[in-house]
Amino acid sequence: MILSVSRRCDIPRFRFDWFLNCLKAGFVDVANPFNAAQIRHVSLKPEDVDFIVFWTRDPLSILNARKELEPYSFYVMVTLTAYPKILEPNMPQKENIIKTMKALKETWGQRIIWRYDPVFLSSLTDAEFHRSNFMDLSSRLSGITDRVIISIYDEYTGAKRRLTALGKKGELQILPHYSENRQLLPQIKNLVSEFAQIAKNAGMEMQSCAETELEDSGVKPGACIDGELIQKILGEKQAYPGCAKAGLVDKNQRPNCRCVPSIDIGTYSSCPAACVYCYARR
Repeated sequence: MILSVSRRCDIPRFRFDWFLNCLKAGFVDVANPFNAAQIRHVSLKPEDVDFIVFWTRDPLSILNARKELEPYSFYVMVTLTAYPKILEPNMPQKENIIKTMKALKETWGQRIIWRYDPVFLSSLTDAEFHRSNFMDLSSRLSGITDRVIISIYDEYTGAKRRLTALGKKGELQILPHYSENRQLLPQIKNLVSEFAQIAKNAGMEMQSCAETELEDSGVKPGACIDGELIQKILGEKQAYPGCAKAGLVDKNQRPNCRCVPSIDIGTYSSCPAACVYCYARR
């Protein structure tokens, strides 16, 4: 079993004491996000958990839990976009996040993936902002990680409502990402192509998350919960059969997602980060 912690809420940043208590208890009960009465009892015993994938914007709690996490294999995906405060009102300082990521690398080795996600274009985060921002972050993270994952902003209902409200106040305007037939605009593809070269120069491979139009921009489709990477970390002696099976993907995720199956223990609409564009705020 692969544990996802979590697509739905930043558990490492806001709920890690609870998570460690669950590890200590040896289980967690997870409600179906579409039917709260349906509860799944999930064992967290080391012998039942093949791997953990952490999703967070601040991995400090993971860094401080070396003893508790020692029985488990895992990697950490750190989302770092450094957008203006109006879009990310409760974000930690990027300098602190980078410092923690470096300490994680020194403690755990190459188990860190950077997410620049989503790529969101607006009057405050236009193409020029992204070029400068991505180059700055890439240079700072060079040597800390060898992979960066991106995806393009998708207009989920809640995010659209919140962003539209900012537009009505004159605080921000969304710039177009897609054509009328839902194809990525050429300027987006060109920007991503620049990202790919910047990342390469910083010693990173860029992958896309649930995107199908970016290969021409030099970005291969990737998986956040990556079966091949998990298998590589586990090694042959701890082989997890599901990771190596060709074509095995999590059917519960959005279209074009390449992640292998996992159990997500988070809860939607429970993350205090309050990022305006976030799909998990409902």
